[in-house]
Amino acid sequence: MSRGRAVNACCVRWPVRGLASRRAWRIPKVAGAMAPLGEGSDDPVLPDLPRGPLHAARARASFPWKELALFWEGPDMLRFKKNIFSALENDPLFAHPPGSLSLEKYRELNFLRCKRVFEYDFLRVEDLLGSPLRVLALIQCLGMYDWSLATKFFLHTLTFGSAIYSSGSERHFKYLPKIFTMEIFGCFALTEVSHGSNTKAMRTTAHYDPTTEELIIHSPDFEAAKFWVGNLGKTATHAVVFAQLYTPGGQCHGLHPFVVQIRDPKTLLPMPGVMVGDIGRKLGQNGLDNGFAMFHKVRIPRQDLLNRSGDITPEGTYVTHVKDARQHFSESLGSLSSGRVAIAGMSVVNLKLAVSIALRFSATRRQFGPTDEEEVPVLEYPMQQWRLLPYLAAAYALDHFSKSLFLDLVELQQGLLGKDRSARQAELGREIHALASAGKPLASWTAQRGIQECREACGGHGYLAMNRLGDLRDDNDPNCTYEGDNSVLLQQTSNYLLGLLVRRDQGGARIESPLKTVDFLEAYPNLLGHRFEGSSPEDCLDSSVPLAAYEWLVCYLLRESYQKLNQEKQSGSNDFEARNNCQVYCCRPLALAFLELTVVRRFHEHVHQPDVPSPLRAVLGRLSALYALWSLNQHTALLYRGGYFSGEQAGKTVENAILALCAQLKDDAVALVDVIAPPDSILNSPIGRADGELYKNLWSAVLQESKVLERASWWSEFSANKPVIGSLKSKL
Repeated sequence: MSRGRAVNACCVRWPVRGLASRRAWRIPKVAGAMAPLGEGSDDPVLPDLPRGPLHAARARASFPWKELALFWEGPDMLRFKKNIFSALENDPLFAHPPGSLSLEKYRELNFLRCKRVFEYDFLRVEDLLGSPLRVLALIQCLGMYDWSLATKFFLHTLTFGSAIYSSGSERHFKYLPKIFTMEIFGCFALTEVSHGSNTKAMRTTAHYDPTTEELIIHSPDFEAAKFWVGNLGKTATHAVVFAQLYTPGGQCHGLHPFVVQIRDPKTLLPMPGVMVGDIGRKLGQNGLDNGFAMFHKVRIPRQDLLNRSGDITPEGTYVTHVKDARQHFSESLGSLSSGRVAIAGMSVVNLKLAVSIALRFSATRRQFGPTDEEEVPVLEYPMQQWRLLPYLAAAYALDHFSKSLFLDLVELQQGLLGKDRSARQAELGREIHALASAGKPLASWTAQRGIQECREACGGHGYLAMNRLGDLRDDNDPNCTYEGDNSVLLQQTSNYLLGLLVRRDQGGARIESPLKTVDFLEAYPNLLGHRFEGSSPEDCLDSSVPLAAYEWLVCYLLRESYQKLNQEKQSGSNDFEARNNCQVYCCRPLALAFLELTVVRRFHEHVHQPDVPSPLRAVLGRLSALYALWSLNQHTALLYRGGYFSGEQAGKTVENAILALCAQLKDDAVALVDVIAPPDSILNSPIGRADGELYKNLWSAVLQESKVLERASWWSEFSANKPVIGSLKSKL
C-alpha cells in the first residue's frame, strides 16, 4: 500500500472509539510483564550507557534506571523512539553542521529534513489507530533534535491536516493523501497583524458569490494580513485560512475556515491575488519560515469552505446544525486546544533536555571541597540540588500530565467526529479547554524558568552556544506566546471555574466534570475550614499533604475571585471591566493553582497505583512530593493570608521538607536523567554527554568549532592596514 492510500484509509475511515478504547490508550502499565534490567543486560531497546565519570554516580542510584524507563514509556514506545533516533543518527542529512548556517541555508536544510521524515514513514495506519501517543512521540523526538524541524512537520501534518479532517467533510478528503506525499505543503492561517488572541475580531473576509458559486477571500488592509504563520514564508502551497463568512445580503456568520491555495506547487510562485512573504529572522526556530499573506479578492470554490459546523448552499443560504453561536465558534477553533496541548508537551521536552544537560554537568563538574586537594561535584551542594532537582521533578510530573491530557483530547475529538451531541461531550469540551488553556502557560513558563536556571547552574559553560542551553531557551520562548498569550489564556480557565460556582449558587447544580478535575469543589465550603497540620518535615514527604493544601488553596482563590468580581459589578463596573479588574491577584493565581493541583493529583495517583514496581515506588514518590511541595511553596504568602498556614513553623516545615527531598534524590539524579535523555547525538551538548567525560568532550567540541590551526580570515587585511591604524592613533 502506498503512503497516499495508507493515509487516506487512516483519515477517512477512523472508527469512533468509546471510553473503553481510550482507557486502553492510557500510559502503559507494564510492571507485571517486565523483568528487571540492570547495567550489563543485553537489551537492544535499552543498551548500556557508555562508561566514564558518570558511572559512579549511576551506581549510587536507589533504583534500576532501565526498569523505570520501561515503566514510564513501555517497551513498544521505547522501541518506536529508538527507531526514530537511530534513523536520525545514521542519516548524513541530519548531521549537525559546524558553526552557524545562513537563514536561507537553514530553511532549505530544514525543508529537506522534513521531506526525509516523511520518507521514513515512521507512523503506520495501525499505529495511528491503536496508539495515538506515537503521534505525540514522533513530534517530541524530532523536537529533541531540532524544534524548527518538529514544528514544520507538526504544522503541515497535524495542524493543517487535522484542521481539514476535523473541520471539513468527505469532499475535503482529497487533500489528505497529498499532505503525506508532500504534493502540497500546508499551514494554519489564523493570526493577523492587528489581532491574535481576540480571534473574533479577525478582519479577513469571505463573501459568497452565488453567480459563480465562489467565495471571495479578501484582506481589507495590512492590519488584516495573516501574520506569524509557520510554513507560510517560503514553502506553503496551501493554507487553512480563517475569515469572516458573509452571505448575499451582507449577513456575517462569523469566523470560518477555508482551504486556500497560496502558491503553485510546481513553481512556488504566488497564486493570482495573493501577496505572500517571509517575516524575517526571529529570536529562535529560524529553520521555520514564518510568513505573512494578503488576499486581493481571491476566488475559491464554494466547496473549499470547511463545512463541519456550517455550510453554504449553491444559492447562498447558510446552513448549520449548531444552534448556539458560541458552540459554532468553539467548533471552528477546536484545533486550538490540540495546539495548546501539543505546546505543553513541547515545553516539557525542552525542560527534559535542559535538566539532562545541567544535572550530568553538575555530577561531573568539581569545585571546592573540604580540603584544597579534594574537590567535590557541584551536585553535592544543597544549593545546586535546590536549584535543579525540583525542575527534574517538574519534568516528570508535567510529562505525565501532558500525555494524559493528550489522551483526554483524543476522546473529545473522537466524540466530535462521531457527532456526539450529549451533555457529557459538551462538558468534556469545556473541561479540556480549561485544562489546555492553563496547561500551556504552566508548562511553558516552568520550562522557561527551568532552562534559565539550568543555564546559570552550568556557569560559563552553560553560556557557550555549543552546549545548547541558549538554543533551548530561545526555541522555548515562543511557547509562551503562540496559540494564545499565556496570561490571556489563564482567563479562560478562571472563567470556567467561576462559571461552575455561579451555576452551583444559582441553580444548586453539583460541581462535577467528566475528568473529575473539579469534583473536589463540591466540598467547597467545608474545605475552606481546613488547616495545615504538619509539624515536621517528615509529615510532608508524601504528596498527599501538599495535595490537600492545594485543594484548600484553589477553594480560597475561587472565593476571593468570586467576591472580587461581585464587588466590582456592585460598584458599577460592567462585566468587561469587572473581569479585567479581577485578573492580577485573584483570577490569574486561581487558574495556575487549579492546574498545578491537577498536575499534582494526576502524578500522585500515577506513582501510587498498585502496578508500580516495588523498586520504583520510593523514588517516584519522592519526585511526586518534591514537585508538589516546590510548587506549593510559591504560594506561601496566600497560604498565610488565607489562614491555612499559621505561625512561622508551617512555612519552615515545607522548606525543610523540600531540602530533605532534594538530598534524598541527589544520588538518583543521574539515573533519573538517563530515563528521559535522548542519545548524545540528539542531545547535542558536549557537557551533557552520557559518559560524563566533561572536559574531553568540551575540548573536542572546541577544537571542531574554532579550528585552532587556522588563522582568522580577516587577519591579512588587518595586518596590511597596521600603519594606517597607527598613524590615525597618533593624530588622535
